[in-house]
Amino acid sequence: MREAMDYIMDLDGNKILIEAEQKHMKQDLADQYVRMRKDMKLTQEQVSRRSGIPRSNIARFESGRYNPSLELMVKMAAAMGLKVQIQLVPDKEARR
Repeated sequence: MREAMDYIMDLDGNKILIEAEQKHMKQDLADQYVRMRKDMKLTQEQVSRRSGIPRSNIARFESGRYNPSLELMVKMAAAMGLKVQIQLVPDKEARR
C-alpha cells in the first residue's frame, strides 16, 4: 500500500503536492551534475576516487535512484573543482 503523500500549504491555504516538485528538482540536479562531469571529461570512477564516495552511489545519483545528502553533493562538487550553491527564489506561480 502506498504511503500518504506529502503536501504543503500555499499562502492561500491550498494543498500543494511536493512529491512531484522534489522528484523534478532531484532529476534537474542529477542532469546538471552529469552534464558538468561529462563536459569536464571525468568518469564516475574518477569522481569516486577524488571524493571518496563509492562509484555505485554516484551511478545511483546520476540515474535518479538516490536522494543525495548535501554532504555528498559538496564532496562530488569539490572533486570536480566546483562548489554547491543553493538559492531560494520566488515562485512566480504562487499567489500573494
